[in-house]
Amino acid sequence: MDYVIEMLHIIKDFPGIRANDDVTIQLRRGEIHALLGENGAGKSTLMSVLFGLYQPDGGEIRKNGQKVLINDPNDANRLGIGMVHQHFKLVHNFTVLENIVMGVETTRHGILQMKEAREKVIALSEQYGLKVDPDALISDITVGMQQRVEILKMLYRENEVLIFDEPTAVLTPQEIEELMKIMKGLAAEGKSILFITHKLNEIMEVSDRCSVLRKGKYIGTVNVEDTTKDELAEMMVGRKVSFAVEKGPAHMGDEALTVRNLTVVSKHHGKKVVNNVSFSVHKGEIVCIAGIDGNGQSELVYALAGLIKPDHGTISMQGKDITNTSIRKRNDMGLSHIPEDRHKHGLVLDYNLAENLVLKSYHHKEFQSGGFIKFGEVYDHAEKLIEQFDIRSGQGAVTTARSMSGGNQQKAIVAREIDLAPDVLLAVQPTRGLDVGAIEYIHKQLVKVRDEGKAVLLVSLELDEVLNVSDRILVIYEGEIVAEVDAKNASAQELGLYMAGSKREDVK
Repeated sequence: MDYVIEMLHIIKDFPGIRANDDVTIQLRRGEIHALLGENGAGKSTLMSVLFGLYQPDGGEIRKNGQKVLINDPNDANRLGIGMVHQHFKLVHNFTVLENIVMGVETTRHGILQMKEAREKVIALSEQYGLKVDPDALISDITVGMQQRVEILKMLYRENEVLIFDEPTAVLTPQEIEELMKIMKGLAAEGKSILFITHKLNEIMEVSDRCSVLRKGKYIGTVNVEDTTKDELAEMMVGRKVSFAVEKGPAHMGDEALTVRNLTVVSKHHGKKVVNNVSFSVHKGEIVCIAGIDGNGQSELVYALAGLIKPDHGTISMQGKDITNTSIRKRNDMGLSHIPEDRHKHGLVLDYNLAENLVLKSYHHKEFQSGGFIKFGEVYDHAEKLIEQFDIRSGQGAVTTARSMSGGNQQKAIVAREIDLAPDVLLAVQPTRGLDVGAIEYIHKQLVKVRDEGKAVLLVSLELDEVLNVSDRILVIYEGEIVAEVDAKNASAQELGLYMAGSKREDVK
């Protein structure tokens, strides 16, 4: 068998945890090979070993049958191995072209020669259907476009083995479709692709084979055409997983959150990014705001959570006006917020897990006395939440948040916000980047909050999630609510039309 890359019996240890425990993966030339596993299963670690970011503690790597040593990413590049990371490695105030050539610049007499580079980038972007503007600044282009720049970086270096780490975590459904086409095109041109994901639909759509990791161990490799989503999910989690969200009918109570004529004007371009929006969420229901990314959802949530001040309109909780109250006051009045950007607004990455779990409650009596924090109580509280929400971390409560996998960082935020027993829970993309087991768990938690008579406002880009979890759906397009749909009667097609702006209804 013609393997372009073989990772044989790889072992990688971190303090308190064996991230890769005797893992063997073999990549055939010209195939798309998916690497599937729960959050923290060791997928990114394994690929970071292949890309030279980590050194293995055991095992060997072969390229075209020959043993190779990869000490750093420059070695990987020389061997034709490239990687698109989950969090992109781009310089935001450089242009697309500058980012692509960085590190492999052509110079003559110490002067940058960009003409040939530009021609090569334009030719590559046409060859692979990656339409990007070489002169645009990274800070001005969409996340989907930034990802294309990362792909062009690999193609410009003539990499033949391409690693994609969770490439669809931050893309809209349309961008995901485009990316799948691009990946198939790359494989057809003879590139070999390793594709880390935990989205089973994507594996079924583009992959030839799939290898599964669970808790750092290799479970097996299957041909995708001979398997099903259910079988893959069971290999990955170690038990059967329910894709349907089990929930009874909603028992609605009084209005818990009321928004009237809310308008937010963008500080950047002076346009109304939230335009005269009114809606309410009752106790005992899950209302979902659905839309394609960038249609004002973020600004609406920032205004509700107190991160920005609205330019017009009012926000009330249980009849009390909170439009101008502080974030802490809103929290203490019963508003919880699972933010979309877990690094920027969700965690203090250099604090440990226990400290992150009391970020919103350390000033309460149970955690402080006379201005001093009672650390014993803080750590007991953390242990309780770690167990209750199955947060996996190498060193328990003292693990630094930065060193945890993305999914477990997300679980920590969900644990903290739900533990506050909020009257209104703002859940913004709560399952972004999570595996099926963790998604199933978080959906159950949202339904539980609803069934306890609390109000949940869910903001999601995943249509499956919108249709499965919500009781009522509000579609947002260009800052306006363009439709209100009962989730029981909604279809993905109809929602898609509203989300794209090609259909709207008169919302009261």
